[in-house]
Amino acid sequence: MLATLRGSTEPNRVYVVSGHYDSRVTDVMDSTSDSPGADDDASGVAVSLELARVMATRRPGATLVFAAVAGEEQGLYGSDNMAEQFRTSGVDLQAMFTNDIVGSPKADDGVRDPRSVRLFAEGVPTDETPEVAATRRSVGGENDSPARQLSRFVTEVAGRATTGMNVRVIYRRDRFLRGGDHIPFLERGYAAARFTEPNEDYAHQHQDVRVEDGQQFGDLPEFCDFDYIARVAGVNVATMWSLATAPGTPKDVRILTAELTNDSELTWAATPGAARYEVVWRPTPEDDWTDVIDAGDATTIRIDLSKDNVFFGVRSVGADGRRSPAAFPVPQR
Repeated sequence: MLATLRGSTEPNRVYVVSGHYDSRVTDVMDSTSDSPGADDDASGVAVSLELARVMATRRPGATLVFAAVAGEEQGLYGSDNMAEQFRTSGVDLQAMFTNDIVGSPKADDGVRDPRSVRLFAEGVPTDETPEVAATRRSVGGENDSPARQLSRFVTEVAGRATTGMNVRVIYRRDRFLRGGDHIPFLERGYAAARFTEPNEDYAHQHQDVRVEDGQQFGDLPEFCDFDYIARVAGVNVATMWSLATAPGTPKDVRILTAELTNDSELTWAATPGAARYEVVWRPTPEDDWTDVIDAGDATTIRIDLSKDNVFFGVRSVGADGRRSPAAFPVPQR
C-alpha cells in the first residue's frame, strides 16, 4: 500500500484504488530483459500516487486506501494478498478499483479516443453460491451485482458532466479471457471493477523492447499520454471522494414476499450518517435507474409497483445530499 487516508467518522468503512508496479516482456518467466511497463502498469500506479497526493490534506468520512501491488503479471499475487488482509481484518470494504493500462487513448490503428475510459464490471458475481444462483434465476438481477451498482454510481458522479470523460461501462468482469487485480476482491465478495484505456495497442504491451521493420515495440514512456492519465485520475478522484463523503451503501436490503401482491415492500438496516433513503427502480429491459422514490428516514416502504415488472435498489442519502451506490434487494418470506 502507498497511503491510507483514515476516515474521520467511519474509519472502518473502506474504499481502495490501486495499480500494479510489476511488468513483463513477451516471456512471463524472463527476468533479465528490459521490461519498462510504462502503460502496463506504471500508469495505474501514477493514478494511485496522484490520488494520495491530492487527498492528503483532506478528511473524508470513510477511509481511502491508495495502493500499488506486485505480482499481477505472475498471478495477481499482490492483490490477492491485499484482499485477504482486508478480509481477515474485518473492515467494511465497500468498493475497490484497479487502474490497469490507463496510459494512452490511442489504438493500434492510430485512432484516438482521449475522452473515454472503460470500466469493466461483472454481472453474475464471482463468489455466487449455488443457493444464491438459484434465487437469481428465479427473481433476476444478472445486471444488478455489487459491481454493476458500483459502475452505475461511477457514471453518475464521474461522467462527462463532472470530469469531461465518457465512462464506458463494459458488461464483463475483464477483457476477453483476461484478468486483473480486482478479481481477488470479487472472489471474496467485494464490489470491485477495472478502469482501462478505451483501446489497447498490443505493440506496447508484454513485448520485448525492439525495433522491427521500422516499428518500435515495447511498453515505453514515449507511448503514454500524460494528459490522458491525468483525466483518468480525475475520474478516480471524483469517484473516491463521492464514495467517501456519502453515507455507506445500505445493508440487509430485502424485498418481502410473504404476501404475493402487486405492491412491493422493501426493508433495510439503518445506515450510519444517512439522513434519508431513496428507492430507485427501472423497468427490467433498462440498464440504468429511471425513477426515484423518496423514502424519508424510514427503513421500510411499501410501493404500488409490481416486483414482477421492475427492478429495485435502495441508496442512502446524507444531509448534504450525497448519495451512496444502490443495493439490490434479496427476497425474504
